[in-house]
Amino acid sequence: MANNHPVKCLSFDSRFQDDNKSKDEKDIGKSYSFVARVGSDFNNDSHDYKSRQPLTIHEGDEEAENEQQNEEVAEEEEKEFTLDQLSEDIDQFVLSLSSASNDDDDPPEISKAVAMFVKKVEAKIEEYESTAQDSIVFGRDVEGDASFVAAVNRLSRLMEAIHGLKSSYMMPLLNQTSSVLHRAMVFLEEELRLILEEPVCQNSNNAADSSNSKLTDSSLKSLKGRLQSFASSAHPHDHHQDEGSGEGGDSCEVQEGGDPESEEQQEGKETTSTFPFFSSDSVSSIRLIANAMIIAGYETECCNVFLIARRHAFEEELKRQGLDKISTDDVQKMNWEPLEGEISTWIRVFKHCTSTLLLGEQTFYESVFPDRVRTSQFLYSDLSYAILYILVNFAEAVALTKRATEKLFKFLDMYETLRDTVPWVETKTPMYSSEESMKELKSELWFAKSRLGEAAVSIFCQFENSIKGDNTKTPVASGAVHPLTRYTMNYFKYACEYKDTLEQVFQQHLRTEQTEEFSAIDHSSSSEQQRKVVEQQQQQQHPHQQEEKHSPFASQLMTIMDLLDSYLESKSKLYKDLSLRYIFLMNNGRYMLQKVKGSAEIHQVVGDNWCRRRSSDVRHYHKSYQRETWSRVLQCLNQEGLQVNGKIHKPILKERFKNFNQLFDEIHRTQSTWVVSDEQLQSELRVSISAVMIPAYRSFVARFGQIFTPGRQVEKYIKFQPDDIETIIEELFDGNPSSIARRKI
Repeated sequence: MANNHPVKCLSFDSRFQDDNKSKDEKDIGKSYSFVARVGSDFNNDSHDYKSRQPLTIHEGDEEAENEQQNEEVAEEEEKEFTLDQLSEDIDQFVLSLSSASNDDDDPPEISKAVAMFVKKVEAKIEEYESTAQDSIVFGRDVEGDASFVAAVNRLSRLMEAIHGLKSSYMMPLLNQTSSVLHRAMVFLEEELRLILEEPVCQNSNNAADSSNSKLTDSSLKSLKGRLQSFASSAHPHDHHQDEGSGEGGDSCEVQEGGDPESEEQQEGKETTSTFPFFSSDSVSSIRLIANAMIIAGYETECCNVFLIARRHAFEEELKRQGLDKISTDDVQKMNWEPLEGEISTWIRVFKHCTSTLLLGEQTFYESVFPDRVRTSQFLYSDLSYAILYILVNFAEAVALTKRATEKLFKFLDMYETLRDTVPWVETKTPMYSSEESMKELKSELWFAKSRLGEAAVSIFCQFENSIKGDNTKTPVASGAVHPLTRYTMNYFKYACEYKDTLEQVFQQHLRTEQTEEFSAIDHSSSSEQQRKVVEQQQQQQHPHQQEEKHSPFASQLMTIMDLLDSYLESKSKLYKDLSLRYIFLMNNGRYMLQKVKGSAEIHQVVGDNWCRRRSSDVRHYHKSYQRETWSRVLQCLNQEGLQVNGKIHKPILKERFKNFNQLFDEIHRTQSTWVVSDEQLQSELRVSISAVMIPAYRSFVARFGQIFTPGRQVEKYIKFQPDDIETIIEELFDGNPSSIARRKI
């Protein structure tokens, strides 16, 4: 510096005023000799400090003895001052640097306070490092931590101001500041990692390996590129606040001399019971460190620590909730029973993740980065995408498993879970870093949902094949309800509880299926022609449904119902006894009707017309049964043909009673083993039989019973009394042959 220039000195020098000091003593800071850096360094981004290597410091040959003396004096002086006491001088020096021009030949004088401040920051770092030993240091001395972070923030602003001045005179101080700041960032980065990994260690049996917290240079470069790309598209106001300068960039800095966490400490220092399980003190430490790293230009490294630690914490929490990572191959190999359990866990965890875990994570980021919206958005969108992608992968793997009817409802549960997540994601739009990331996540959810929907439609449609493929030739014992009828109707009952969901998946699937079908038939056909073809096909399949309009799902259900009718009709022909055939059809028809009437959901799908037709069919089977079974019995009680020449012909009467007894015994012996499971139908059958048989038999016996000689002849031909007929009818359709044995005894 030329001697004719006035000396620019900070207030710190006045505390050590000595008229006899030499120029060398006053110019503390110039006594260091540095290897000069080329001018290209000044063209780098002002925040990209980590890439710069500190220059080598060596002692000047001519001033070595003076330096040693000055250092001894300085060490004694430094002991009397703390970082907080030096802060005012540093702020004034930074202000003077900011007001100086790059072309100014007379830059501000570097005071002793500046050099002392840099050395004290470095000493504080060494103190922290010596007590660390892979354990968390922050939190032991809250006020000391706040003072240290504030000093590091001042060091960052000092370096930025020096770098912005671009003066070769400041190069020694720039290199020394850069070296100390780099060391501070390395320490803070490790401290941040330890704090973020602390809840993982508390809530999992296997702590994360420390090596997992370090990324390669290539991954750091990729992350930094993504941050810079997002920064360029961020809102100008948010971007300005995140630059790390001015009031906006330093709004998270803790005020010196105060307790920044006094309110939070009053709430308690214990770890919170909700995810992410950080205590208020830990959140305060994380906020201090993260803010300091961003101000110093280490936002990439800061975000990298968050991404790794929080993703690992989430994976551990999902595991703790019962959801382990399962590969697609493992899912394909699993039997349905264990896989069904995994699906139930997946649904529960997925809902818990969206309703609780990610909500807690959002609150956590907002607490750590209250004035850095874009950083909070970046971390949240990256984490939520990573976690939801893990969950979505499982759903896609399940959709690729072998189709089976029993899987339908779990598939629909997963489908609904994914479907309901899309609106939830849309409500989180402000938390996503860009519209593209939101679209990408929604696309992943939509793809998995579509896979499950297509699988569900395929499973439901395969019901036709299961009915068509049943070639059993053995009739159901006693004319009872066919197992396939029970299975189908119960299946439909549960399926109709998913009616709205099935309508959605069927509409989507049929649009795709119809497009492929019509393309194969006629590529030039119009949409109107396609519609007519579909209507004709539906009318051919369901001619009785032309008066009703059914949705795609309802149409498919009605197709299966019609197919079931045809199936039962074919199975009824396996019975040699025609009466039992009608009992079988009556049982199955009544069972189907009662299932529909008992479920509002399935009744809404099939409609009233189907119920009326089914009721009519059951009545028809009932009448056919009575005609086939009891018409022959009633014929025995017919009075016609009993008189010959105006008198009762006794041999004919005997034959009539004999035939009646024989037929009635046979009916009782066989039909008491038949089954009518519906109590109302069973009662209706017995009442209708009694209404016909008892009056006819009582009248016949009353008129012709007196013709027989009392005694043995009456007992031989009039085997049943009218009351016996009623009792025997009440024993029909119980499916219990023991009643016959009791009567024989």
